[in-house]
Amino acid sequence: MSYLRFDKAPMTNLEESLQRELLRTNRSGAYSYSTVVDCNTRKYHGLLVVPVPQLDNENHVLLSSLDVTVIQHGAEFNLGLHRYQGGHYNPMGHKYIREFDCDKVPTTTYRVGGVILRKEVVFQHYEDRILIRYTLDDAHSQTTLRFKPFLAFRSVREFTHENSYASKHYNVVDNGISTCMYPGYPELFMQFSKKNEFVYMPDWYRNIEYQKEEERGYDSREDLYVPGYFEMTIRKGESIVFSASTSEIKSRRLKTLAEKEMSERAPRDSFEHCLINAAHQFHKREDNDDRYLLAGYPWFKCRARDTFIALPGLTLAIGEQTYFELVMKTAERGLREFMERRPLSVEIYEIEQPDVPLWAIWAIQQYAHECGTQRCIEMYGKLVNDIIDYIVDERHPNLYLEHNGLIRTEGRYQAVTWMNSTINGKPVVPRTGYIVEFNALWFNALCFAEELATKQNDNKRAEQLRERMARCHQSFAATFYNKYGYLFDYVGGTSQDWSVRPNMVFACAFDYSPLTREQKRSILDFCTRELLTPKGLRSLSPKSYGYKPMYLGKQTERDLAYHQGTAWPWLGGFYLEACMKLYRKTRLSFIERQMVGYDDEMYYHCLGTISELFDGNPPFRGRGAASFAMNVAEILRTHHLLKEYEKEERRNKQ
Repeated sequence: MSYLRFDKAPMTNLEESLQRELLRTNRSGAYSYSTVVDCNTRKYHGLLVVPVPQLDNENHVLLSSLDVTVIQHGAEFNLGLHRYQGGHYNPMGHKYIREFDCDKVPTTTYRVGGVILRKEVVFQHYEDRILIRYTLDDAHSQTTLRFKPFLAFRSVREFTHENSYASKHYNVVDNGISTCMYPGYPELFMQFSKKNEFVYMPDWYRNIEYQKEEERGYDSREDLYVPGYFEMTIRKGESIVFSASTSEIKSRRLKTLAEKEMSERAPRDSFEHCLINAAHQFHKREDNDDRYLLAGYPWFKCRARDTFIALPGLTLAIGEQTYFELVMKTAERGLREFMERRPLSVEIYEIEQPDVPLWAIWAIQQYAHECGTQRCIEMYGKLVNDIIDYIVDERHPNLYLEHNGLIRTEGRYQAVTWMNSTINGKPVVPRTGYIVEFNALWFNALCFAEELATKQNDNKRAEQLRERMARCHQSFAATFYNKYGYLFDYVGGTSQDWSVRPNMVFACAFDYSPLTREQKRSILDFCTRELLTPKGLRSLSPKSYGYKPMYLGKQTERDLAYHQGTAWPWLGGFYLEACMKLYRKTRLSFIERQMVGYDDEMYYHCLGTISELFDGNPPFRGRGAASFAMNVAEILRTHHLLKEYEKEERRNKQ
């Protein structure tokens, strides 16, 4: 039995099925994204969504959806599903679904009387091409299929409406047509593996409604253009492949191509395999062979901090050292360009944030664990030294090394940490001065750099680093550790932030910590009592002022709640790592139980991946982006660390 399989009951119940989404990507920035019943509920949904760099840096919905109608004896059964103004659904094609299986490729089986039609969908890697294979598994009489494409040609952040400017022109191509609604967009090629008849019948389908946008307080309706429909007969046992792409293909290749792409997909037959599949979806390869990690889907780009935090989990934890090196090669170029104040040649956002170079060193440290210190020195030893020198020389525009050995940053008027929500341009959480995770990162970076210098017999540099380590070590606890036994979130001038937040956990999780064992135990106890949920750590304790656990409402309401009590799985990863380091085998069963809390997420929200954040109160519902790189990465890394600790325990018993 498949791991991700749903029978008729949950698929035909719209309250359940519309909450489950499915994401497919091509590893070049394009994606296909909708609900499991193919009813779009977000403006980001679409069957073919691609970047159009000649227009902007956003993705654009070209083909919104494709309705399929089964025709027998003159009777028509439309398998599509759309929501129109007022919450009316038409047609009601979901009622024909018999089962849905997402083991290797998403597969939907429809039953209409004696007709059993199977649909399999795959996105071709590194090409803007979605492939859908329809197979008639059973039929007792002649069967015809009709395909009606719904076109948008718009940015994912906008809507399209009926207008007189949209081009209705089309060209006949090999077993299909091509069309382009507006200048600047690429042609959309819609082709089949079988000869068909295209009936030109241009029309606008008005007031299609997107439920999720309505819930979030945005405009929620648009009009979609249908140029006509394709029609062809299909025999029992026959398969027909549909292709939608920005480039033409020989139609005789479609069946072979679809079979090849489907055979190459890794199975999603377990929790771990689902996460590995999700990890690969964040890959992005550019034409110049630069490699990136997208921060999430559907709206995130490649962000520097997210890249370095997610990189070890998305690559090293699943045995993909080569991809780590490819991404780091691109990211290192961007880092050096920023540090040398040269124009950026990479598409990495927020590289100017002050903690970014420190997270880069942390990522390199994980590489050393997996690939060996000597290999790490050869690959990244110079980069580590250059980053340390860059910070020591105070060349970063918003990072200052003080005499007490700690680093300080200005964050009152701009968001400079991962807690970066803003309202009217001002940070909701204005963290400024000595920020706790910045300084935990700084101490860890100094110690790691000293380790590398010692390994290289660079005694002079090692001694200089030890002096800085000692100064930072002495000041850290004196600055952050308070009388109640946890860490201030930040200290600015003479004021301290007493809020109980998860950022103190990093000082317990990193390889090198300026805290004593007793201090780390006390901090972890606070995290366990006040921050821990089945979906990670809360961003603020329920006992602290301003706690807002539910990520709901309009944009301003969600911005206020974003870091004020919502739970984040990636923070939970560092918490569990700290538990392993501090308590070792006595906490392994507890850690395993925590990991079970993520297993259920494979079946909800976006199948096979992890949402951006979760409500801080039960039932801890997933919110935000459908798939978030740092969350997937830290769960994978925790899973990997857990297996390594279990191996170590078995070796110790032998």
